[in-house]
Amino acid sequence: MSSTTTRLPGPAAAPPATPGDPAPGSPAPGPLERLRRLAVRIGPVLAVYGVLKLAGFTVFLVLLDSAGDFRDKHPRFGGGAHPWDVLGSWDGWWYQQIALHGYDPALEPVPGASGMITLEGNSAAFFPLYPALMRLVSEVTGLGPYGAGMAVSVVCSFVAALGIHAVTARLGGRRAGLVAVGLWAVWPGSGTEWAVYSESLYTALAAWACWAVTTRRWAAAGVLVFAAGLTRPTAVALVAALAVAGAVAVVRRREDWRQPLAAVVIAPMGVAGYLAWVGYRMGDWGGYTKLQEGAWGHTFDYGRHSLDVLTSVPVGHFDYLFAMPMEDTIGVGVVLLVPVLTVLLVRLRPPSVLVVYTVLSYLTVMGTQQYFGNVSRYLLPLFPLFVPLALAMRRLSGPALAAVLGTAAVASGSYAGYVLFELGVP
Repeated sequence: MSSTTTRLPGPAAAPPATPGDPAPGSPAPGPLERLRRLAVRIGPVLAVYGVLKLAGFTVFLVLLDSAGDFRDKHPRFGGGAHPWDVLGSWDGWWYQQIALHGYDPALEPVPGASGMITLEGNSAAFFPLYPALMRLVSEVTGLGPYGAGMAVSVVCSFVAALGIHAVTARLGGRRAGLVAVGLWAVWPGSGTEWAVYSESLYTALAAWACWAVTTRRWAAAGVLVFAAGLTRPTAVALVAALAVAGAVAVVRRREDWRQPLAAVVIAPMGVAGYLAWVGYRMGDWGGYTKLQEGAWGHTFDYGRHSLDVLTSVPVGHFDYLFAMPMEDTIGVGVVLLVPVLTVLLVRLRPPSVLVVYTVLSYLTVMGTQQYFGNVSRYLLPLFPLFVPLALAMRRLSGPALAAVLGTAAVASGSYAGYVLFELGVP
Protein backbone atom coordinates (compact mmCIF):
# COMPACT_ATOMS: atom_id res chain seq x y z
CA MET A 1 0.00 0.00 0.00
CA SER A 2 1.63 3.23 -1.08
CA SER A 3 1.42 6.65 0.52
CA THR A 4 1.17 9.88 -1.42
CA THR A 5 2.51 13.30 -0.61
CA THR A 6 0.92 16.48 -1.88
CA ARG A 7 3.42 18.78 -3.56
CA LEU A 8 2.74 22.47 -3.62
CA PRO A 9 3.73 24.61 -6.58
CA GLY A 10 7.38 25.63 -6.45
CA PRO A 11 8.65 29.22 -6.46
CA ALA A 12 8.53 29.38 -10.25
CA ALA A 13 4.82 28.61 -10.43
CA ALA A 14 2.61 31.51 -11.42
CA PRO A 15 0.05 32.56 -8.83
CA PRO A 16 -3.55 31.67 -9.60
CA ALA A 17 -5.68 34.20 -11.38
CA THR A 18 -7.64 36.47 -9.10
CA PRO A 19 -10.74 38.60 -9.55
CA GLY A 20 -9.90 42.00 -10.92
CA ASP A 21 -6.84 40.87 -12.94
CA PRO A 22 -6.66 42.61 -16.34
CA ALA A 23 -7.28 40.53 -19.44
CA PRO A 24 -4.23 39.89 -21.66
CA GLY A 25 -3.82 42.62 -24.27
CA SER A 26 -6.28 45.01 -22.62
CA PRO A 27 -5.40 48.74 -22.49
CA ALA A 28 -3.70 50.13 -19.39
CA PRO A 29 -6.36 50.93 -16.76
CA GLY A 30 -6.86 54.42 -15.37
CA PRO A 31 -6.35 55.39 -11.70
CA LEU A 32 -9.94 54.67 -10.68
CA GLU A 33 -9.92 51.30 -12.38
CA ARG A 34 -6.63 50.38 -10.74
CA LEU A 35 -8.09 51.37 -7.38
CA ARG A 36 -11.18 49.26 -8.03
CA ARG A 37 -9.08 46.25 -8.96
CA LEU A 38 -6.93 46.71 -5.88
CA ALA A 39 -10.06 46.80 -3.73
CA VAL A 40 -11.32 43.60 -5.35
CA ARG A 41 -8.00 41.88 -4.63
CA ILE A 42 -7.37 42.96 -1.05
CA GLY A 43 -10.85 43.90 0.16
CA PRO A 44 -11.88 40.36 1.15
CA VAL A 45 -8.57 39.83 2.96
CA LEU A 46 -8.96 42.99 5.02
CA ALA A 47 -12.64 42.26 5.69
CA VAL A 48 -12.06 38.69 6.89
CA TYR A 49 -9.25 39.70 9.20
CA GLY A 50 -10.93 42.87 10.44
CA VAL A 51 -14.29 41.26 11.27
CA LEU A 52 -12.78 38.28 13.07
CA LYS A 53 -10.25 40.38 14.95
CA LEU A 54 -12.84 42.96 15.96
CA ALA A 55 -15.09 40.22 17.35
CA GLY A 56 -12.37 38.86 19.61
CA PHE A 57 -11.16 42.32 20.56
CA THR A 58 -14.66 43.35 21.63
CA VAL A 59 -15.09 40.24 23.77
CA PHE A 60 -11.69 40.91 25.35
CA LEU A 61 -12.65 44.45 26.35
CA VAL A 62 -16.02 43.28 27.69
CA LEU A 63 -14.31 40.64 29.82
CA LEU A 64 -11.85 43.21 31.13
CA ASP A 65 -14.61 45.64 32.03
CA SER A 66 -16.84 43.03 33.69
CA ALA A 67 -14.00 41.56 35.76
CA GLY A 68 -12.66 44.99 36.72
CA ASP A 69 -9.27 43.55 37.71
CA PHE A 70 -7.38 46.17 35.74
CA ARG A 71 -8.62 48.95 38.05
CA ASP A 72 -6.62 47.54 40.96
CA LYS A 73 -3.35 47.22 39.05
CA HIS A 74 -0.59 49.68 38.30
CA PRO A 75 -0.75 51.06 34.71
CA ARG A 76 2.69 49.56 34.13
CA PHE A 77 1.61 46.08 35.24
CA GLY A 78 -1.69 45.30 33.52
CA GLY A 79 -3.80 48.16 34.85
CA GLY A 80 -5.16 51.54 33.83
CA ALA A 81 -8.11 53.90 34.01
CA HIS A 82 -9.93 52.18 31.13
CA PRO A 83 -9.97 48.57 29.85
CA TRP A 84 -8.06 49.48 26.69
CA ASP A 85 -5.22 50.96 28.74
CA VAL A 86 -4.19 47.39 29.57
CA LEU A 87 -3.00 47.06 25.97
CA GLY A 88 -0.24 49.57 26.67
CA SER A 89 1.02 47.93 29.86
CA TRP A 90 3.76 45.34 30.46
CA ASP A 91 6.05 45.42 27.39
CA GLY A 92 3.89 48.19 25.99
CA TRP A 93 4.97 50.45 28.86
CA TRP A 94 8.62 49.94 27.93
CA TYR A 95 7.99 50.66 24.25
CA GLN A 96 6.28 53.90 25.21
CA GLN A 97 9.21 54.94 27.38
CA ILE A 98 11.64 54.28 24.53
CA ALA A 99 9.48 56.22 22.08
CA LEU A 100 9.42 59.16 24.51
CA HIS A 101 12.92 59.13 25.97
CA GLY A 102 15.11 56.80 23.92
CA TYR A 103 17.40 54.17 25.40
CA ASP A 104 19.35 54.03 28.63
CA PRO A 105 21.20 50.74 28.25
CA ALA A 106 23.69 51.15 31.10
CA LEU A 107 24.27 48.04 33.26
CA GLU A 108 23.46 48.86 36.88
CA PRO A 109 23.92 46.11 39.54
CA VAL A 110 21.08 45.65 41.97
CA PRO A 111 22.35 46.35 45.54
CA GLY A 112 22.95 43.05 47.30
CA ALA A 113 22.31 40.98 44.18
CA SER A 114 25.61 40.40 42.44
CA GLY A 115 25.37 39.94 38.69
CA MET A 116 21.78 41.19 38.41
CA ILE A 117 20.62 44.30 36.58
CA THR A 118 18.11 46.93 37.65
CA LEU A 119 14.85 47.28 35.76
CA GLU A 120 15.75 50.94 35.25
CA GLY A 121 18.53 49.94 32.88
CA ASN A 122 16.94 47.28 30.69
CA SER A 123 15.11 49.22 27.99
CA ALA A 124 17.77 48.05 25.50
CA ALA A 125 16.20 44.58 25.65
CA PHE A 126 13.55 45.96 23.28
CA PHE A 127 14.60 46.31 19.65
CA PRO A 128 14.33 49.77 18.06
CA LEU A 129 12.19 49.64 14.90
CA TYR A 130 8.78 49.46 16.59
CA PRO A 131 9.36 52.33 19.08
CA ALA A 132 10.95 54.36 16.26
CA LEU A 133 7.77 53.98 14.21
CA MET A 134 5.75 54.92 17.29
CA ARG A 135 7.80 58.10 17.64
CA LEU A 136 7.37 58.93 13.96
CA VAL A 137 3.62 58.37 13.98
CA SER A 138 3.28 60.37 17.19
CA GLU A 139 5.11 63.36 15.74
CA VAL A 140 3.20 63.24 12.45
CA THR A 141 -0.29 62.71 13.88
CA GLY A 142 -0.05 64.32 17.31
CA LEU A 143 -1.07 61.07 18.98
CA GLY A 144 0.56 60.20 22.27
CA PRO A 145 2.84 57.17 22.57
CA TYR A 146 -0.07 54.85 23.40
CA GLY A 147 -2.21 55.96 20.46
CA ALA A 148 0.78 55.87 18.11
CA GLY A 149 1.73 52.38 19.27
CA MET A 150 -1.80 51.10 18.76
CA ALA A 151 -1.97 52.71 15.32
CA VAL A 152 1.29 51.08 14.22
CA SER A 153 0.22 47.67 15.53
CA VAL A 154 -3.26 47.73 13.98
CA VAL A 155 -2.00 48.88 10.58
CA CYS A 156 0.82 46.32 10.64
CA SER A 157 -1.61 43.56 11.60
CA PHE A 158 -3.52 44.20 8.36
CA VAL A 159 -0.25 44.33 6.41
CA ALA A 160 0.68 40.99 7.99
CA ALA A 161 -2.71 39.58 6.99
CA LEU A 162 -2.07 40.61 3.38
CA GLY A 163 1.38 38.98 3.49
CA ILE A 164 0.04 35.76 4.98
CA HIS A 165 -2.64 35.70 2.30
CA ALA A 166 -0.08 36.32 -0.46
CA VAL A 167 2.12 33.42 0.65
CA THR A 168 -0.72 30.97 1.29
CA ALA A 169 -2.69 31.89 -1.86
CA ARG A 170 0.44 31.26 -3.92
CA LEU A 171 0.58 27.74 -2.50
CA GLY A 172 -3.09 26.84 -2.23
CA GLY A 173 -5.28 29.46 -3.87
CA ARG A 174 -7.18 32.52 -2.65
CA ARG A 175 -9.67 30.59 -0.54
CA ALA A 176 -6.87 28.95 1.42
CA GLY A 177 -5.27 32.38 1.77
CA LEU A 178 -8.43 33.78 3.31
CA VAL A 179 -8.62 30.87 5.76
CA ALA A 180 -4.99 31.48 6.78
CA VAL A 181 -5.82 35.14 7.41
CA GLY A 182 -8.71 34.04 9.60
CA LEU A 183 -6.41 31.76 11.58
CA TRP A 184 -3.96 34.65 12.09
CA ALA A 185 -6.83 36.65 13.64
CA VAL A 186 -7.80 33.98 16.18
CA TRP A 187 -4.55 32.14 16.95
CA PRO A 188 -3.40 31.80 20.59
CA GLY A 189 -1.31 34.87 21.36
CA SER A 190 -3.23 36.99 18.84
CA GLY A 191 -4.23 39.36 21.64
CA THR A 192 -0.94 41.19 21.07
CA GLU A 193 -1.79 41.95 17.44
CA TRP A 194 -3.83 44.96 18.54
CA ALA A 195 -1.69 46.09 21.46
CA VAL A 196 1.46 48.16 22.02
CA TYR A 197 3.57 45.14 21.13
CA SER A 198 5.86 44.38 18.17
CA GLU A 199 4.31 41.06 17.07
CA SER A 200 2.25 42.54 14.22
CA LEU A 201 5.19 44.49 12.81
CA TYR A 202 7.52 41.49 12.98
CA THR A 203 4.97 39.12 11.42
CA ALA A 204 4.28 41.58 8.60
CA LEU A 205 8.00 41.80 7.81
CA ALA A 206 8.47 38.02 8.06
CA ALA A 207 5.48 37.19 5.86
CA TRP A 208 6.43 39.62 3.11
CA ALA A 209 10.08 38.56 3.33
CA CYS A 210 9.06 34.93 2.74
CA TRP A 211 6.82 36.03 -0.13
CA ALA A 212 9.74 37.98 -1.65
CA VAL A 213 11.94 34.88 -1.44
CA THR A 214 9.32 32.63 -3.06
CA THR A 215 8.91 35.14 -5.90
CA ARG A 216 12.71 35.63 -6.25
CA ARG A 217 12.68 39.27 -5.24
CA TRP A 218 16.00 38.95 -3.48
CA ALA A 219 16.72 42.64 -2.87
CA ALA A 220 13.32 43.13 -1.24
CA ALA A 221 13.80 39.97 0.82
CA GLY A 222 17.16 41.19 2.12
CA VAL A 223 15.78 44.58 3.11
CA LEU A 224 12.72 43.09 4.82
CA VAL A 225 14.81 40.62 6.83
CA PHE A 226 17.16 43.48 7.74
CA ALA A 227 14.14 45.41 9.10
CA ALA A 228 12.87 42.32 10.94
CA GLY A 229 16.27 42.13 12.63
CA LEU A 230 15.64 45.59 14.04
CA THR A 231 12.33 44.38 15.48
CA ARG A 232 12.97 41.12 17.33
CA PRO A 233 16.05 38.99 18.13
CA THR A 234 14.29 35.89 16.80
CA ALA A 235 14.91 37.33 13.33
CA VAL A 236 18.07 35.20 13.31
CA ALA A 237 15.80 32.34 12.21
CA LEU A 238 14.58 34.47 9.30
CA VAL A 239 18.17 35.32 8.36
CA ALA A 240 19.06 31.63 8.29
CA ALA A 241 15.93 30.80 6.26
CA LEU A 242 16.86 33.39 3.66
CA ALA A 243 20.42 32.04 3.47
CA VAL A 244 19.22 28.46 2.95
CA ALA A 245 16.69 29.53 0.31
CA GLY A 246 19.36 31.52 -1.51
CA ALA A 247 21.76 28.58 -1.47
CA VAL A 248 19.07 26.21 -2.75
CA ALA A 249 18.20 28.60 -5.59
CA VAL A 250 21.83 28.90 -6.67
CA VAL A 251 22.61 25.19 -6.39
CA ARG A 252 19.58 24.36 -8.50
CA ARG A 253 20.80 26.97 -11.00
CA ARG A 254 17.58 28.92 -10.92
CA GLU A 255 19.34 32.16 -10.04
CA ASP A 256 22.45 34.15 -10.71
CA TRP A 257 24.36 33.85 -7.42
CA ARG A 258 24.97 37.58 -7.03
CA GLN A 259 21.40 38.61 -6.11
CA PRO A 260 20.87 35.95 -3.40
CA LEU A 261 24.35 36.68 -2.04
CA ALA A 262 23.60 40.39 -1.77
CA ALA A 263 20.39 39.59 0.11
CA VAL A 264 22.23 37.25 2.47
CA VAL A 265 24.82 39.94 3.19
CA ILE A 266 22.21 42.63 3.90
CA ALA A 267 19.81 40.47 5.94
CA PRO A 268 21.77 39.96 9.21
CA MET A 269 22.93 43.57 9.50
CA GLY A 270 19.81 44.63 11.39
CA VAL A 271 20.00 42.21 14.30
CA ALA A 272 23.80 42.13 14.36
CA GLY A 273 24.05 45.91 14.21
CA TYR A 274 21.67 46.44 17.11
CA LEU A 275 23.33 43.82 19.30
CA ALA A 276 26.71 45.40 18.56
CA TRP A 277 25.39 48.87 19.45
CA VAL A 278 24.00 47.60 22.76
CA GLY A 279 27.31 45.93 23.56
CA TYR A 280 29.22 49.09 22.71
CA ARG A 281 26.96 51.31 24.82
CA MET A 282 27.15 48.91 27.75
CA GLY A 283 30.91 48.48 27.48
CA ASP A 284 30.37 44.73 27.25
CA TRP A 285 30.04 42.91 23.93
CA GLY A 286 27.90 40.29 25.63
CA GLY A 287 25.76 43.01 27.17
CA TYR A 288 22.48 42.09 25.48
CA THR A 289 22.65 38.49 26.68
CA LYS A 290 23.52 39.60 30.22
CA LEU A 291 20.69 42.13 30.12
CA GLN A 292 18.13 39.52 29.12
CA GLU A 293 19.28 37.11 31.79
CA GLY A 294 19.76 39.58 34.63
CA ALA A 295 16.73 41.82 34.15
CA TRP A 296 14.25 39.47 32.52
CA GLY A 297 15.32 35.94 33.46
CA HIS A 298 15.65 35.04 29.77
CA THR A 299 18.56 32.76 28.94
CA PHE A 300 19.22 30.04 26.40
CA ASP A 301 19.15 26.83 28.44
CA TYR A 302 18.75 24.28 25.61
CA GLY A 303 15.15 23.60 26.58
CA ARG A 304 15.56 22.63 30.23
CA HIS A 305 12.91 25.08 31.44
CA SER A 306 10.49 24.13 28.65
CA LEU A 307 10.90 20.45 29.53
CA ASP A 308 10.26 21.26 33.20
CA VAL A 309 6.98 22.95 32.29
CA LEU A 310 5.92 20.23 29.85
CA THR A 311 6.41 17.54 32.50
CA SER A 312 4.77 19.56 35.28
CA VAL A 313 1.59 21.09 33.81
CA PRO A 314 0.01 17.78 32.64
CA VAL A 315 0.17 16.42 36.21
CA GLY A 316 -1.11 19.63 37.78
CA HIS A 317 2.18 20.85 39.27
CA PHE A 318 2.92 24.57 39.01
CA ASP A 319 6.02 24.89 41.18
CA TYR A 320 8.48 25.78 38.41
CA LEU A 321 9.94 29.20 37.56
CA PHE A 322 7.47 31.88 36.34
CA ALA A 323 4.44 29.59 36.78
CA MET A 324 1.04 30.91 35.63
CA PRO A 325 -1.44 28.00 35.46
CA MET A 326 -4.01 29.16 32.90
CA GLU A 327 -1.55 30.82 30.55
CA ASP A 328 0.89 27.93 30.80
CA THR A 329 -1.81 25.35 30.06
CA ILE A 330 -2.65 27.16 26.83
CA GLY A 331 1.07 27.42 26.10
CA VAL A 332 1.54 23.67 26.49
CA GLY A 333 -1.27 23.07 24.01
CA VAL A 334 0.32 25.40 21.47
CA VAL A 335 3.80 23.94 21.95
CA LEU A 336 2.52 20.38 21.38
CA LEU A 337 0.48 21.45 18.35
CA VAL A 338 3.41 23.06 16.52
CA PRO A 339 5.36 19.82 15.74
CA VAL A 340 2.19 18.23 14.35
CA LEU A 341 1.52 21.19 12.06
CA THR A 342 5.19 21.32 11.08
CA VAL A 343 5.11 17.70 9.92
CA LEU A 344 1.98 18.43 7.89
CA LEU A 345 3.69 21.50 6.42
CA VAL A 346 6.81 19.55 5.44
CA ARG A 347 4.68 16.86 3.75
CA LEU A 348 3.32 19.57 1.46
CA ARG A 349 6.92 20.24 0.31
CA PRO A 350 6.63 24.04 0.35
CA PRO A 351 9.53 26.42 -0.42
CA SER A 352 12.45 25.83 1.93
CA VAL A 353 12.30 29.34 3.38
CA LEU A 354 8.98 28.53 5.09
CA VAL A 355 10.20 25.28 6.63
CA VAL A 356 13.54 26.63 7.87
CA TYR A 357 11.95 29.78 9.29
CA THR A 358 9.31 27.77 11.15
CA VAL A 359 11.60 25.08 12.57
CA LEU A 360 14.38 27.43 13.70
CA SER A 361 11.93 29.90 15.24
CA TYR A 362 10.29 27.09 17.21
CA LEU A 363 13.62 25.70 18.43
CA THR A 364 14.78 29.17 19.47
CA VAL A 365 11.66 29.76 21.57
CA MET A 366 11.68 26.29 23.11
CA GLY A 367 15.38 26.46 23.94
CA THR A 368 15.02 29.68 25.95
CA GLN A 369 14.15 30.02 29.61
CA GLN A 370 11.40 32.63 29.88
CA TYR A 371 7.79 33.08 30.96
CA PHE A 372 6.48 29.88 29.42
CA GLY A 373 2.95 31.19 29.02
CA ASN A 374 4.31 33.73 26.56
CA VAL A 375 5.12 31.05 24.00
CA SER A 376 1.63 31.54 22.55
CA ARG A 377 2.69 35.01 21.40
CA TYR A 378 6.33 34.16 20.71
CA LEU A 379 5.09 31.51 18.26
CA LEU A 380 2.43 33.79 16.76
CA PRO A 381 4.71 34.89 13.85
CA LEU A 382 5.06 31.27 12.68
CA PHE A 383 2.42 31.86 10.00
CA PRO A 384 3.57 28.93 7.76
CA LEU A 385 1.87 26.67 10.31
CA PHE A 386 -1.44 28.06 9.04
CA VAL A 387 -0.82 26.64 5.55
CA PRO A 388 -1.70 22.95 6.14
CA LEU A 389 -4.74 23.93 8.21
CA ALA A 390 -5.86 26.41 5.57
CA LEU A 391 -5.51 23.86 2.78
CA ALA A 392 -7.64 21.40 4.74
CA MET A 393 -10.25 23.94 5.85
CA ARG A 394 -10.71 25.49 2.41
CA ARG A 395 -12.88 22.51 1.52
CA LEU A 396 -15.51 23.62 4.04
CA SER A 397 -18.54 25.52 2.82
CA GLY A 398 -18.84 29.24 3.46
CA PRO A 399 -21.30 28.87 6.35
CA ALA A 400 -19.17 26.16 7.95
CA LEU A 401 -16.03 28.30 7.71
CA ALA A 402 -17.88 31.26 9.16
CA ALA A 403 -19.09 29.13 12.08
CA VAL A 404 -15.66 27.68 12.85
CA LEU A 405 -13.66 30.89 12.55
CA GLY A 406 -16.41 33.02 14.08
CA THR A 407 -16.61 30.82 17.17
CA ALA A 408 -12.83 30.85 17.48
CA ALA A 409 -12.82 34.64 17.14
CA VAL A 410 -15.29 35.08 20.00
CA ALA A 411 -13.41 32.59 22.16
CA SER A 412 -10.10 34.31 21.40
CA GLY A 413 -11.28 37.26 23.48
CA SER A 414 -10.63 34.98 26.45
CA TYR A 415 -7.76 32.61 25.56
CA ALA A 416 -5.82 35.07 23.37
CA GLY A 417 -6.73 38.26 25.21
CA TYR A 418 -7.91 38.12 28.79
CA VAL A 419 -5.76 35.14 29.79
CA LEU A 420 -2.67 36.67 28.21
CA PHE A 421 -2.98 40.17 29.66
CA GLU A 422 -4.78 39.67 32.96
CA LEU A 423 -4.07 36.10 34.11
CA GLY A 424 -0.48 36.12 32.91
CA VAL A 425 2.36 38.44 32.00
CA PRO A 426 2.41 38.90 28.21
